[in-house]
Parts: sequence; C-alpha cells; structure tokens
Amino acid sequence: MQIAVTGSIATDHLMTFRGRFADSLVVEQLDKISVSFLADRLEIRRGGVAGNICFGMAVLGNRPVLVGAAGEDFAEYRSWLSRHGVVTDHVRISDTQHTARFVCTTDDDMAQIATFYAGAMSEARMIELGPIHERWGLDLVLVAPDDPEAMLRHTDECRGRGIPFVADPSQQLAFADGPFIRQLVDGADYLFTNEYESHITETKTGWTQDEIDERVTTRVITLGKEGAVIRTRGEDEIHVPVAGEVERVDPTGVGDAFRAGFLVGLAGGLGHERCAQIGSVLAAHVLETVGTQEYTVTQASFVDRLTAAYGAEAAAEIAPLVRCTQP
Repeated sequence: MQIAVTGSIATDHLMTFRGRFADSLVVEQLDKISVSFLADRLEIRRGGVAGNICFGMAVLGNRPVLVGAAGEDFAEYRSWLSRHGVVTDHVRISDTQHTARFVCTTDDDMAQIATFYAGAMSEARMIELGPIHERWGLDLVLVAPDDPEAMLRHTDECRGRGIPFVADPSQQLAFADGPFIRQLVDGADYLFTNEYESHITETKTGWTQDEIDERVTTRVITLGKEGAVIRTRGEDEIHVPVAGEVERVDPTGVGDAFRAGFLVGLAGGLGHERCAQIGSVLAAHVLETVGTQEYTVTQASFVDRLTAAYGAEAAAEIAPLVRCTQP
C-alpha cells in the first residue's frame, strides 16, 4: 500500500518551564491575560505534523510520500528525511517564505502553550495530488493540519479521483468553522482526533456522534493515558490501552507517532486493533524523548515492548510487518 501524507513541515522550538502554567492564570482575568514564563531549556528540532508522521512510518520500514510546502532552509531537513526512507520529491519549495515554525513551552504538568507560524506552508494550496497519484498509484492519502485551503483542495481531489483518504484536522479545529470541518470530514475513510477534538468536531459541525459515524467509515479517537477507541461502521467498538508505563519526558509529537504506527499497520494489511497497538508503542518512544524525531527504535526493542504490552500473539502478528530501520 502506497500512502501519501499531506500536512505541515516545520521547525520546532521546544522549551521547558519548571512550574505550572495554571498557577499563573487567573480565571477572572483571562480577557486581560499578559504573562511570561522563564524557560530553562530550548531544543530546536525538526517537526511539522506531516514530517513527524512520515519519519515515524519510515523508521518502521515504510516508504511514505511527503506532500507539503517548505522554504529554502529545508535542505538539511530534506536530507534527514530522505536518509530515513521518506520520499521528499513532492515538497514544494517557496522562493520567498521560510519553513514554518512551531514554538512550544511545556510545564511540569505536561500542559503546553504553543504558537505556530505558517510561513511557506501557505503555498501548500498550490500542490496538486494528480501528478503524485499518477507516479505512485496512491492507495491512501492522509490530510493532516496544513494550510486550510490546501486541506480542502486535497480532500476534494481525493474524492474526485476516488483515492481513499484520512481526515486529520486536529490543530486546525481551533481555527476551523463548521462548514470547513464538514467539508473536510464528510466521506473520509478514516477520521483521527483526540477526545477533546472529537467534541469540538461535534460542536462546530452540529453533527451528533452517530451522525459523524455515518459520514466516515472508521473513527479513531485517542484518549491520552486511556489509550484509543476505534469505531468502524457496522462493527463493534475496539479499545486499545496504552503500551505500558513510560517516563513522560515530552508529549510533543505523540499523536503524530500514533498515526504513523497506525498507518504502517494499515499498509501491512493488519486489523485496526493491531494498527493501534503499533501506534501506541511508537507513541511511547516519542513520549520518552525530547523532540518529535529524535527517538531510536530497534527491531528487538520494538517487539519486546509489543510483547510486554499486548502479548506474544500480537507481537508475532505484527513483527514480520515492522522492519525498523534504525540500528
């Protein structure tokens, strides 16, 4: 199965605040908020939703096609992804804009305050999927957070060309209105959200949970430490717990890793429970690492973690389809 991932490509500036944001927020004064936090660490990392997902898929032996827009400063990042097995031929390079920036501060509660600068991402709307599909014969396209017009264009093009697609609006739900979300979601083969985003989707679209379930084939909702729920039309709901206890170092990119693992499972023809188990194990690796693409996954450690979390039967079924590329 050939999968393309459309979405943001960015540089992450990750900071750590030793304290709790909540201690500096006065509920009655939020309309006049003016606060600053002294960070004690800064990490500059490669990121962006599409970049993170593609990296995770490639680490597990898949060869995803990255589709997005970046600036001329993307050269080193492109080399990094290419070395790990990501197809970067279809990244549009802007003549005038820098690669997008994600600036995020995380406190001791793992709460986050973040700002995203779009930059070159705004040119993603100029990318046409048709030539990419003709070259690679795409079996599935994930439409991740990106320039809003690009997200709609990719979704509409998938419908028009009959390419199955995954709707993954996540961070753009805060910006999006009801008509935008309805156009993005309707007819998707998969819809990915976390629990909070699922409620935003229902509130802004005006659709009930059952109505959304009727408009997408499979709905995947991540629940943080409670794992994930998968609802497929006409089938029983599946709940997959997290992959055991982990040292929570940095939550940035955990959701991207879960999606990457899930897609690798789909590419291998596995059922949804196994797909979510792969995603959960990969997400645990990210949670234990600062940076969204700084983790190391070996074949042995990945299979050992699968076995400990989900049993020998799950590991035996998944292991032949996961070919970790890192030593």
